Amino acid sequence: MEQKIMDGNSACSYVSYNFTEVAGIYPITPASTMAEKVDEYSASGKTNMFGDVVKVVEMQSEAGAIGMVHGLLQNGVLATTYTASQGLLLMIPNMYKIAGELLPCVINVAARTVATHALSIMGDHSDIYSTRPTGFAIFSSSSVQQVMDLTGVSYLSSIKGRIPFVNFFDGFRTSHEYNKINVIDNEIFKELLDYKALENFRKNSLDIDNPTTRGTNQGDMVYFEAVEARNKYYEKLPDIVNDYMEKINKKINTNYKPFNYYGDKNAKKVIVAMGSVCETVKEVIKEEKGLGLIEVHLYRPFSSKYFLNVLPKSVRKIAVLDRTKEAASNGEPLYLDVVEIIKKHNLKIEVVGGRYGLSSKNTTKNDIDAVYKYLDNKILKTFTIGINDDVNNISLTPTTRNFKNTSKEILIYGYGSDGMVTTSKNILTLIGEKTPSYVQGYFEYDSKKSGGVTKSHLRFSKEVINSPYYVTNPYMVVCSKDTYLKKYDVLNNIKENGIFLLNTEKDINNLNEVLPVEVINKLKEKKINFYIINANKIAYENNIPNKISMIMEMAILNLMGEVDMSLVKKEMKHLIKINFSKKGIDVVNSNINALGSSLTSLKKVDISLLTSKINMEKVNNTLYSKLEHARCDLIKVSDFNSNIDGVFEGGTSALEKRGLSNIIPSYDKDKCIMCNMCSLVCPHAVVKPYLLDKEEIEKSPLSVKEHLKDAKIKDNDLSFTIGISVPDCTGCSLCSMVCPTKAITLKKQNLEARQKEMERYNYLQTVSEKHVLPKTTIKGSQFVKPKFEFSGACAGCGETPYLKLLSQLFGDDLMIANATGCSSIYGASIPSMPYTVPWVNSLFEDNAEFGYGMKLAQNYNEAHMIQVMEEAKDACEPELKETIEKYLSVKGQRSEEKAIVPELLKLVEASSNDAIKEVLDNKGNLVSKSQWIVGGDGWAYDIGYGGLDHVIANNENVNILVLDTEVYSNTGGQSSKSSQAGSIAKFTAGGKTGAKKDLAQIAMAYGHVYVAQIAMGANPAQTIKAMKEAESYDGPSLIIAYAPCQAHGIKGGLANHQAEQKRAIDCGYFNLLRYDPRLEEQGKNPLQLDSKTPNFDGFKDYLLGENRFSQLLKVNPEHAEQLMAKCQADAQKRRARLEKMAQ
Repeated sequence: MEQKIMDGNSACSYVSYNFTEVAGIYPITPASTMAEKVDEYSASGKTNMFGDVVKVVEMQSEAGAIGMVHGLLQNGVLATTYTASQGLLLMIPNMYKIAGELLPCVINVAARTVATHALSIMGDHSDIYSTRPTGFAIFSSSSVQQVMDLTGVSYLSSIKGRIPFVNFFDGFRTSHEYNKINVIDNEIFKELLDYKALENFRKNSLDIDNPTTRGTNQGDMVYFEAVEARNKYYEKLPDIVNDYMEKINKKINTNYKPFNYYGDKNAKKVIVAMGSVCETVKEVIKEEKGLGLIEVHLYRPFSSKYFLNVLPKSVRKIAVLDRTKEAASNGEPLYLDVVEIIKKHNLKIEVVGGRYGLSSKNTTKNDIDAVYKYLDNKILKTFTIGINDDVNNISLTPTTRNFKNTSKEILIYGYGSDGMVTTSKNILTLIGEKTPSYVQGYFEYDSKKSGGVTKSHLRFSKEVINSPYYVTNPYMVVCSKDTYLKKYDVLNNIKENGIFLLNTEKDINNLNEVLPVEVINKLKEKKINFYIINANKIAYENNIPNKISMIMEMAILNLMGEVDMSLVKKEMKHLIKINFSKKGIDVVNSNINALGSSLTSLKKVDISLLTSKINMEKVNNTLYSKLEHARCDLIKVSDFNSNIDGVFEGGTSALEKRGLSNIIPSYDKDKCIMCNMCSLVCPHAVVKPYLLDKEEIEKSPLSVKEHLKDAKIKDNDLSFTIGISVPDCTGCSLCSMVCPTKAITLKKQNLEARQKEMERYNYLQTVSEKHVLPKTTIKGSQFVKPKFEFSGACAGCGETPYLKLLSQLFGDDLMIANATGCSSIYGASIPSMPYTVPWVNSLFEDNAEFGYGMKLAQNYNEAHMIQVMEEAKDACEPELKETIEKYLSVKGQRSEEKAIVPELLKLVEASSNDAIKEVLDNKGNLVSKSQWIVGGDGWAYDIGYGGLDHVIANNENVNILVLDTEVYSNTGGQSSKSSQAGSIAKFTAGGKTGAKKDLAQIAMAYGHVYVAQIAMGANPAQTIKAMKEAESYDGPSLIIAYAPCQAHGIKGGLANHQAEQKRAIDCGYFNLLRYDPRLEEQGKNPLQLDSKTPNFDGFKDYLLGENRFSQLLKVNPEHAEQLMAKCQADAQKRRARLEKMAQ
């Protein structure tokens, strides 16, 4: 049987493609990869088992995807979809319909946490359990191999049994785990398919020659009976599933059953579970007698017959592990199912339920061992494992038992965007496919879009590996960033005589600057073989700054010694061409050239000579500190007593100081013209201008004084400088790219220079904010401290400069409702909160309605205060009455409100009127708020469009900011309805064929909506003007902000994103405009085109400057020119419509 390296998503796609005729898809993490693979198969011309290329259709939401699938099924077409979490919940209404109509269908799910107090993209079974009442069968796989082997069973059983299936496996833990697996022969499915059942399905479809009515309205006379009439299909289904399992077993030599038993035949203690944890349990029971496991595959229908068939007669106690929390229930779902069977058959077995693994919480063999030990207790109560519950006191302490480990483990620390995860996958693929060894890889991420910590957990063995938990005792640890050594316990549990590889720019003589005492002690204590490499230098010299993945890969493989290095070099060159071909030949050649320097730069360090004066950072007892230092082992349930509802303090990102970049901005005051453009475009608020008065200058250190210059602001004796927060800089280079005089340049700086720069920056945080220039100007706006700083966005992000500017223009009164997406992830990923304004996220699809509700609440609260004042004013003191009347006369005019409120509160406090005192309890409602609704194009153009349209159709004063990246940036770069024709993205692998949705035109059609399109890099003054006008407009406003994204593949990277915005405007790809209904009231044309007539001759050159378009020539050469021509024609039509409207 052929073996390949695959993850769970790929294995599922590989099988499901065979049974699919049309796939309705929509992106959601961690299931998107399944749909992406299906789209790639389709684009490459791969055929299904019927000899057809699968038609792949991206819908506007998961609800749309399942609705389309439902329509396909009614017309006799086999349809599939892929989803998770909230996406699965959006499918539930149609799931009831599909099941009730006995339509064969499979929804493939990478099971993920359902958002409650917070969003989590990680895995558990809360979404799966939510579908229990729908009538769908529910089918589980516990490993990547099982996904390959069993996905076909769900399809075969659904077609034969007429019951739709949810085919699921654990999100991330299985969906993203790399493993060496046996690939099933697709011919097996052709042999096993019940063609008669398939024919009946097709015959039962809608037929013009045999018209039928479906989806009828039924009442109390018949509905109940119809529901009960379907019971027989569910009663037969377990036998159908079992039959197909047995047939698959014969074909591939396995032993799958609806419930599989593992362990001692005479076990007295058994765990019942489903999903990846079963693989952990199997490892535990191998080492001890008397223990057993029942692994659940067919969860719905839950068959007593097949459960009891495998339950040993010797069992006296059962622990049921549920990967969910069902609040207010007597127990979690799987537990209740098992209890029902045990009681129904009067078995003398005690059953206890426990929870584990919520949101991918790591579950180890020692946690499972603790469960078995717990079953020895006389009194059993609900328990949890994997956490320290010091509030409810029900968590089990993991045992300290040492288990056998036949795998060689490697732990690789990287940072988001450095390519170390890709490195890890390449290593797994190379060793797994070029040697007899088995491999396993799991990848741990934090929530930052770029620059976050990544951990790659790799295992290698001569035996099959199914260990779904983090590595426990690595023989090699790799760290790609030396700053991690002070913050994280990188060498924890490294094997004695193991290997430590550190990427650092320090040479052997200067390692004491980055190696803490604790690290050196560990190196010596465990006799570690310590190597260093300067991969950043090699990357820089080969014009791929910060892209160190292939350099590190070569070094790691050399130290592993698993594969002959001549083969490694050959294979790596091949991998480079595969991995980087879409980024252009220059990137390919640069990576290949860098390989040659990797081995010569690898140096072994004599650990006996190492000394240091620095220490690791101390972890204090705060939740923030534990999270910041990745010490999840120290976190307790009581740490959340003050955050129990998901509310966290804002502005904590300022505490983080990640130290990501080796190059940082350097400021030359003599070249500076004080335009403040560097500050305006800085995506992370690292570069800021400051004004100092004489007193502040006198108190300042020399490092500040030597960088000051006359501010030249009329009637103000002030000095000017630029401050740079060195440890928060991502090295994106945007500041230097936009500086017209090169007063800002990026340089490598030694420790002393960095410390001096931080001394300067820290002092500048103490100077007062001076509003001596209008905030409506570029320069004046940047003297306002941002209320959005140091987010986890990508280096060079095209979205965050808009959000930072928004916070500077309206921050004192700003409230934000943020759609799920990139902007919500970098906007609020615990523990780093970049906002210091009220900010809240609900879901992806409902953000417009959610923000609308926030505005209506403000209106209600303000109206109540007005009512209180109106009713109480006549009984108030004359001065207070006069002030109240003055306040009421300017209500709605924020600046005037602000001028009056301080005096109003002072007089209310002094008043003897008790009724007016209510104002003091609600003083936050006295000044009108600036309500903004923020999200990306995936939200505004697709899943949330219906809500957005409804909100702007009303006349409420809300402001909507759409960060238009033209892709679903957060889920990996899938196409949206904002994507332009010809653009290559996930879900449009061959280039998008449809035009970009013109959201601005749609909004302008209402006539009462303020609409603007902005692009900061093309016209920053217009950006500010549009934001100010939108905010001042007493009605709905919509601003569409063009935001380049790393998914675009801009030549030169996101350092050029401001220039790329200007190029987009100049060639007509995007237009700047403002549509202000107030002008129409003045007899003027409300539409103002702010971008001059474009030069469409440069359109194609613009497209070829981005890989999302230039790759068309390689990926789809037959239609490339046609698609790019369509993109230009669409743009010309948009421009022509606008010019006609603007006449």
